[in-house]
Amino acid sequence: MRTTSRYRAVARMVATIGVVSLVAACAGNAGAPGGAATGGSAGAGGYPERNITFVVPFSAGGPTDTVTRMIAEPMAAELGAKVVVQNAEGAGGTVGAGEVARADPDGYTVLMHHIGMSTAPALYKDLGYKPLENFEMVGLVTEVPMTIVARKDFEPKTLQDLVTYVKANAGKVTLANAGIGAASHLCGLLFQTAAGVKLQEVPYEGTGPALTDLVGGQVDFMCDQTTNTSGQISAGEVKAYAVTTPERVRSLPDLPTTTEAGLPQLQVSVWHGLYVPKGTPQEVVQKLSEALKVALADKGVVDQMAKLGTAPVPAGDATPQALRAKLEEQLATWAKVIADAGVKAS
Repeated sequence: MRTTSRYRAVARMVATIGVVSLVAACAGNAGAPGGAATGGSAGAGGYPERNITFVVPFSAGGPTDTVTRMIAEPMAAELGAKVVVQNAEGAGGTVGAGEVARADPDGYTVLMHHIGMSTAPALYKDLGYKPLENFEMVGLVTEVPMTIVARKDFEPKTLQDLVTYVKANAGKVTLANAGIGAASHLCGLLFQTAAGVKLQEVPYEGTGPALTDLVGGQVDFMCDQTTNTSGQISAGEVKAYAVTTPERVRSLPDLPTTTEAGLPQLQVSVWHGLYVPKGTPQEVVQKLSEALKVALADKGVVDQMAKLGTAPVPAGDATPQALRAKLEEQLATWAKVIADAGVKAS
């Protein structure tokens, strides 16, 4: 997937603090000789005794990959191990997730996944795994806000103007997204539901080309993560209407929330969580969760996330219980939204 210059800059910044990229297909829980964040001696209780593989089910340089690399080094230091980041992209994140579901439940294969963990069962007929049954939860990591943005010369000036305009011009307004099941696609579905309109959707193979065409004026508007759009908004390359979270984003203080802008039904964020295969010993899950809390409190991680318009979750949410509750709620929410929209992934 092509990425924005903002992502590439952050990826380079993360690499300089010691997390080296290893781009490879996921191979279960096998370690790798390169691309490791190095910690100290093995932790108490015998775990960990070798490399831990963090599987990212999306391509290198994207938002999930970037967040993973942010937390990998401080988690490695806390665990006293090496953390290897592997990219196993394909089928909206289901390839990598399936590999982790089938890996040995020993704590050496960890999955970082986003909101797609909750939407895949509704999108894919033969998924091959069940999110609540085939994984142990480690904890939530972050929730990235979404923004509603348009080409800079698009006529509507406010979010309410946008809703009025698309209702009157539904047949000719184009709504871009990064493909079926992508965060931008899901947010777009919620926008259409909240606005009570069905629009002409234009899917792309990733956020990069979608945002490029938006900046170039080839499509009218889209909904995407602050990690993708903050740079373009600040530079005046796109018109921004709102952020889809209850509170404003620190990096975009002048951008109203959807509630402030008059569309409170549109509330969505791209949340990320850590998982391990079902049957992983609870003491190992707990060690990973505690290491996650330490990483999320790290000043470097906090500062890097802030530059991307997001923040680590509170320590109370970096737990197996919080992630399970979030996943259960989101599975129910998206099953209805996707069924109502009649969307299926091929």
